[in-house]
Amino acid sequence: MENLSIVVDEQILQKANQRATKQDVSLNTLLRGFLENYSEGTERYHQATTRLLELANQSIAASNGQRWTREELYER
Repeated sequence: MENLSIVVDEQILQKANQRATKQDVSLNTLLRGFLENYSEGTERYHQATTRLLELANQSIAASNGQRWTREELYER
């Protein structure tokens, strides 16, 4: 593991530390979790998009060419 030093406004640090304490978690744990999620975000986005498109292609739902006007949609 690597150490990371950051510069944070003192008031922000105090507020963040108070909130973390209320949640019974350390700022170190929160920041590590944020960085892990941030670093994996693009990959998870692509996986979710791929899965959604797969599900859409498997769907048996169909409009059978029926189209609605804006007014008809508002009536629903």
